Amino acid sequence: MAKASGLHWEAAGPVYAPVVVLASGLGGSAGYWKPNLPALTERFRVLSYDQRGTGRSTRAFPPEVTVADFADDIVTVMDEAGVDRASLIGHALGAVAGLALALKAPERLDKLVLINGWARPDPHFARCFDARLALLRGSGARAYVQAQPIFLYPADWSSAHSAEIDAEEDAHVATFPSAATVEARIAALRAFDIADMLGEIGSPTLVLSAADDLLVPPSCSDVLANGLPNAVARRMAWGGHACNVTDPETFNTHVLTFLES
Repeated sequence: MAKASGLHWEAAGPVYAPVVVLASGLGGSAGYWKPNLPALTERFRVLSYDQRGTGRSTRAFPPEVTVADFADDIVTVMDEAGVDRASLIGHALGAVAGLALALKAPERLDKLVLINGWARPDPHFARCFDARLALLRGSGARAYVQAQPIFLYPADWSSAHSAEIDAEEDAHVATFPSAATVEARIAALRAFDIADMLGEIGSPTLVLSAADDLLVPPSCSDVLANGLPNAVARRMAWGGHACNVTDPETFNTHVLTFLES
């Protein structure tokens, strides 16, 4: 259901259940959470949305944005859905947007789940961003999409699901954001640094990471777990950056146990 804000969002699950908002990573698509929706919607009212500049949301995008702007869009989705307060599950970009929201409008948050997130820039994922942007600038969207599995998935999972990945390629290219949008979103992530403010975030938080994440080092989650006053940390032994996709059963168990605790 597209709204006047230009953000496309959807709701699923029991109408009167506690609300959970899903905020995806750099790709921005609500479809990222497909492996997790059946388990989540059994017990929660789930809001998912395509982030500004991506998917079915408006492609109009300012030349400069901040992570705080990403947090504002989460609030917009909640307002349009008539939700005053919700828990948030954020992956990478969605995780840092959740942290920004916890600082900016803590009254809107119940619990916070941070998946492969970070509190400050890291030189390794900066190199990964540089490599991805070089592909996009030099070879275009298809080359960028073809390289994504290298960063997102463990090698054995990617190999076993090669046909599925290939089958989705054309759709991903067709809905790919503009290069300017990707550049602006990555610039916002590079500038995000709240390491000195973690102690101000009081929301109960699950810091969930994957030991074999090739994009965001697990040590970034350690910084979050050590700095957030009300955090619990869980590390999946396997799953890569997109661990909710590659091992949804383990992921769902960790998340549901925390949200229902």
